[in-house]
Amino acid sequence: MIGALRGQLATRLGDGSVIVDVQGVGYRVMLTGRGAAAVPTGADVELAVHTHVRDDAIVLYGFLTNRERECFEALVAAPGVGPTLAQSILATLGPDALAAALAADDVDALCAVPGVGRKTAARLLLELRGRLLAADAVQAEPGVPSVRVEVRGALDELGYTSDEVRRALEQLDETESVEDALRQALRVLSRR
Repeated sequence: MIGALRGQLATRLGDGSVIVDVQGVGYRVMLTGRGAAAVPTGADVELAVHTHVRDDAIVLYGFLTNRERECFEALVAAPGVGPTLAQSILATLGPDALAAALAADDVDALCAVPGVGRKTAARLLLELRGRLLAADAVQAEPGVPSVRVEVRGALDELGYTSDEVRRALEQLDETESVEDALRQALRVLSRR
């Protein structure tokens, strides 16, 4: 099992994967959109890796932090959650926003994940709360909503549809303050 890779990001492939050159050996690693965007081609990179073994392939999933990998592993252990959905959840929410969604029973947060409807989101909340919080992959802070939760609430109050809110949240920078993130989301919505 491969648990980590340290090397140079050699190539980006069209399917969301990258080639990491580790002393002349190229490893193909699937990264989330956030992870792939954070590392420029040619840069040195150190990835926490989950090795996923299937009947027809061995796939490496890479993460910039151990916490993201632990969250991914807790996600894929839940019934009905495969690596693709787990990656999509992490790309859309990240560990912090996922923790906030689980702590607040926020079905709408999981509905922001492409391909997840209300029924699936409700089931995922039930399945994931125990797994992720028990695995300490996410640290929930009840009463402290994430930037994403705050912006979603504000956009809902302003009357935007769930599709419009989802589109705005996909491009949200959660390192900003709630006010700045809301301005960013409104700029995204005004462009379309």
